Amino acid sequence: MILSDRDIKKAISSGRIAITPKMNMKTQLGSCSIDLRLGRQFRVFNHSQFAYIDPTNPKLSTDMMREVVLKKNEPFILQPGDFVLAITIESIWISDDLIGRLEGRSSLGRLGIVVHSTASIFEPGWNGVVVMELGNLGRMPVALYPGMRICSMTFEQLSSPAEVPYSKKKTAKYVGQKTALASRIAQEK
Repeated sequence: MILSDRDIKKAISSGRIAITPKMNMKTQLGSCSIDLRLGRQFRVFNHSQFAYIDPTNPKLSTDMMREVVLKKNEPFILQPGDFVLAITIESIWISDDLIGRLEGRSSLGRLGIVVHSTASIFEPGWNGVVVMELGNLGRMPVALYPGMRICSMTFEQLSSPAEVPYSKKKTAKYVGQKTALASRIAQEK
C-alpha cells in the first residue's frame, strides 16, 4: 500500500520517516509522494581516460570518477547521453516497516531527464542522502540547478517489519552515505 499525503505526514510526525533538513510541506508534499531537491555534488565518469568499466576494479570510484561540486546558483549542464551520480539536499531515514521508491518528475522527464537507471527502491532501515543515477535521454543539453525539485519519493507499507533492515545488513555498501558514492560492486564476493 502506497502512503497518501495524510499518511506521509503521520509517518513523519511519528518518526517512521525522518527527513533533514525539514521539508517545505506546501511545495514538496504531493498527494502520495514528497519532492526532493537537487544537491550541489555530482560524480562524473572520466570516460576519455578509460577504454571500459571493469566492475571488479576496487579503484572504480577513485580512478574512473571525479567529484564535481557546484557553487551556489551554478547549473550542472547534463549533456545528451551523459550519465552522472547526483545527491539530493535531503537525507532520508526510513523505518523497518516501510520502503521508499524513487520516482522521476514528469516535468523533467518531458525534457529527457531520468533520475534512476535501476536503483529505485530504498529498503527498510535506509539512512542517508538519496543518490540519483541521472541521465539525459534527449538530444539537447539540460541545465539542472541545485535546489530545484529533481525527483519524488513514494513510501509503501510492508506486510511486517523487515527482519534484517538495510542498516543492519553485513553486505550493505551505502549505509549512511552523505555523498554520491561510486559503485562498490567490487566489494561483492
